[in-house]
Amino acid sequence: MLARARSVALIGVDAVPVEVEVDVSPGLPSFMVVGLPDQAVSEARERVRAAVRNAGLPFPAARITVNLAPADLRKEGPLYDLPIALGLLAAQELLPAGALAGVVSAGELALDGTLRPIAGAVNLALLAAQEGLPALLPEGNAAEAALIDGVSVYGAVSLLAAVRHLTGEVRLEAAPPPEPAPAEAALLDLADLKGQTAAKRALEIALAGGHNLLLVGSPGSGKTMLARRAPGLLPPLTRAEALEVTRIHSAAGLLAARGGLVGHAPYRAPHHTVSDAGLIGGGSVPKPGEVSLAHRGVLFLDEFPEFSRKALETLRQPLEDRTVSISRARATVTYPANFQLIAAMNPCKCGHHGDPEKACTCTPAERTRYAGRLSGPLLDRLDLLVRVPRLTVEELSRAPETEGSAAVRERIAHARRRMLARQGTRNSDLAGQALRRHAPLAPGPEAFLRAAARQLSLTGRGYDRVLRVARTVADLAGSPEIREPHLAEAVTYRPRELT
Repeated sequence: MLARARSVALIGVDAVPVEVEVDVSPGLPSFMVVGLPDQAVSEARERVRAAVRNAGLPFPAARITVNLAPADLRKEGPLYDLPIALGLLAAQELLPAGALAGVVSAGELALDGTLRPIAGAVNLALLAAQEGLPALLPEGNAAEAALIDGVSVYGAVSLLAAVRHLTGEVRLEAAPPPEPAPAEAALLDLADLKGQTAAKRALEIALAGGHNLLLVGSPGSGKTMLARRAPGLLPPLTRAEALEVTRIHSAAGLLAARGGLVGHAPYRAPHHTVSDAGLIGGGSVPKPGEVSLAHRGVLFLDEFPEFSRKALETLRQPLEDRTVSISRARATVTYPANFQLIAAMNPCKCGHHGDPEKACTCTPAERTRYAGRLSGPLLDRLDLLVRVPRLTVEELSRAPETEGSAAVRERIAHARRRMLARQGTRNSDLAGQALRRHAPLAPGPEAFLRAAARQLSLTGRGYDRVLRVARTVADLAGSPEIREPHLAEAVTYRPRELT
């Protein structure tokens, strides 16, 4: 007898429908899975066999064929365990006819029949909502899937609980949407960092407009300390932005433990030994990388030149396009990557070039070679570069108390509201005609910027980036127009030679 169950395949952050066909027919006992399965899907045969028997349900001594349609789409991961097991039971008429036609199911089976969480539950729930169907998932995924409006999510603790739900013997209750996560009280405060007025100002401009920032300074100058306070300065995500971020984290399997909507801008800080695939995304089974996990948030790269040259160069495309495309022989997967880059580096290999107290031990050639690890095209994609000098103990003790994160966050939020009201997006996202329309220059400021562009040999990309930063400086000042002081400040942050 033939039975059909509904499931999904995860392509990037999008879920596409998959029909699980299970045929049980007379013949020598065998269990075959077809439809372009990967190794984890093929191994479902043994998990399903053990789970069905250990749940006290009959496993047929017959020829079993499972087809995952469409057959030309690669099926990956253990999420097909549950629909295969349910289809197998339906083919033995242990489930009501049509019980599986009205539900989307997915889940990994343990050998004792319990269900384990899977990656991509939010994306599955979005597809179920589009098709007007409920979702049957492991109990560990129910909270995150219930974030999606318009879909009933049922969380089963085991295969037996899922069977009893479908037969109507013991109905599961629909999972309620999770409570909003409390405001993160552990966010670090900007008042902890004394001095560094120029660096704090650059960070405020960068976060307000979504610009990329490079901090250059000696060890102990406060670069990392400053970057770690960035999450506490960013406004909360909107519902649409939070859903985008949550979908990515769900696809990466990072939500099952906590559930709930990702309401605050993500902050990712990978070590400089991260692989290219870990940073950009990819692998034999493509997964989102750090640039996608930082979508709508901050990607902090400490010890910037210590990252591999290949990894740094792969950043160029997502910094420009705000997406990452991973091409494989069978498919191309695209992940969002609208992140804000904050990078930190020493001025030289020993770290003391320009330090007033410690002498640099590097030769000019070594300093040039160290700075040369960052290519010109990569530096051209950075909006702001600021030097962070190391302060002496006496200077730190004399430094006055500075404003905390709350005041700076309010200014950033006010500037963001001005941007959204004017153009519907951050200034860093403006390009082409939209940039000219929302950042027009009067004759005087335009002549100033042209003169600065000639003196600094700015590329067309560099010219536009200065204009975007100036638009953000004007928004922070509450000015509807870009004036020469705004352009002058933006030009001072333009990356130049690092040596």
